Amino acid sequence: MLARVSSCAVIGLEGLIVTVEVDVATGMPLFSVVGLGDAAVQESRERVRSAIRNSGLSFPMRRITVNLAPADLRKAGPAYDLPIALGLLIATEQLDADVSDAAFIGELGLDGALRHTDGILPMAAIAQAHGIQTLYLPAEDAAEAALIEGLRIMPVQSLYELVEHLSGRRQIQPYCGQTGFTPTIPTASVDFADVRGQEHVKRALEVAAAGGHNVLMSGPPGAGKTMLARALHSILPPLSFAEALEVTKIYSVAGQLPRETPLIRERPFCAPHHTVSTAGLVGGGSRVKPGMISLAHRGVLFLDELPEFGHRLEVLRQPLEDRIVTLSRAHGSITYPAAFMLVAAQNPCPCGWHGDPERVCTCSPLLISRYQRRVSGPLLDRIDIHVEAPRVNYDKLSSLTHGETSAAVRERVTAARQRQSERLHNHPRCRSNADLGPAEIRTFCALDNAGQSLLKSAVQRLNLSARSYHRILRLARTIADLDGAAQIAAVHIAEAIQYRPRQVE
Repeated sequence: MLARVSSCAVIGLEGLIVTVEVDVATGMPLFSVVGLGDAAVQESRERVRSAIRNSGLSFPMRRITVNLAPADLRKAGPAYDLPIALGLLIATEQLDADVSDAAFIGELGLDGALRHTDGILPMAAIAQAHGIQTLYLPAEDAAEAALIEGLRIMPVQSLYELVEHLSGRRQIQPYCGQTGFTPTIPTASVDFADVRGQEHVKRALEVAAAGGHNVLMSGPPGAGKTMLARALHSILPPLSFAEALEVTKIYSVAGQLPRETPLIRERPFCAPHHTVSTAGLVGGGSRVKPGMISLAHRGVLFLDELPEFGHRLEVLRQPLEDRIVTLSRAHGSITYPAAFMLVAAQNPCPCGWHGDPERVCTCSPLLISRYQRRVSGPLLDRIDIHVEAPRVNYDKLSSLTHGETSAAVRERVTAARQRQSERLHNHPRCRSNADLGPAEIRTFCALDNAGQSLLKSAVQRLNLSARSYHRILRLARTIADLDGAAQIAAVHIAEAIQYRPRQVE
């Protein structure tokens, strides 16, 4: 007897329909699973066997062959437990049900209970795209799957409950989730009003947030660089529903989606330690999963003590340019999105006091040079804003005057992002000014006469490269958006030039 049950797989962030074929024939008792399954798939034999028996059903002592088609696609994880068990029950005529318009996903416990499964959101999306009408899955994952419209979500507690439902003896009620999307204001531990001094750095971070630009802060220890980076999260514009779905898919596949949060509504803020491995930073591992740069998609990747990351920083060059990361393995390539804002902080030297007016640096010129060369020129060239964070004096630290709040800054940032969205709606590759290429710069970065004169003078006197020229125009476009100006003026160019790196380009 042969039975077919539909299920889903996840490759990268994309889902794929998998057909679970179960054949039960006469012969010596044997239970084999074919179709390029990993260890978790092979172990499903024991979970399915125990789950069927402990659900009061009969496990056939016959020759059982399970094929996961397409057979040339590697299958990973325990999501196929439920469709395998269901196929066995149908093939042995213990259950008579038409499941041609449904898909089944879920890991089985030995008692037949269904457990949480990673990657539900992309699986639900591919099921809906292939015309599947009903999706059966663990009850605790129903809210996540319900984010995909057009699917009938059936929350299942156990294998026995599913058999009772398909037999018509006891109905499972479809999941009815909340409708509508309300963006969430970012909740950060630090407000801009809590940061004393550093007005120039605050302005640079506002420009970075408004245009999605990468930023590097340099300064002595204790100047507030880490505090400013964490405060940046509080001025970012709220996520749109489409962006929230993108981020949620990544966290779902990575197994880091909180159980009580089916949809991530805040922009991510990821701050890996400098001891993070390359696989942890960009993704990979024996079972490929997204890394920190993908978990920071549509949010912030904060790298404190930037030079301490060493050679691992070089893997960021391609994601910073292309906004994606491609992981190539012997069995194929997987692509994850990586459209993040890089916010980095560093000391000027190993002791941290090089250039400080009050403390003497103890590092030799050779040691300072070696320390600064830990971050390569090509990576620094992909950072739009370079800003100094000097020591904060006593008068500013002890002042009782409160600075501008994050809420006030966020209003300007959100308005600037809205202007960019309206301007770039016909350019899907560009989400913000940081994504502008040479063609878009020629179209959207028009200068007035004074601005053209100032930029020409800067290019000649400072010997700017073509990349630096484009960087200044992108920044000036963002500064103009913050001012609500349609055309870039000389004052916008002047501020953009201030954010050049100290090194001669």
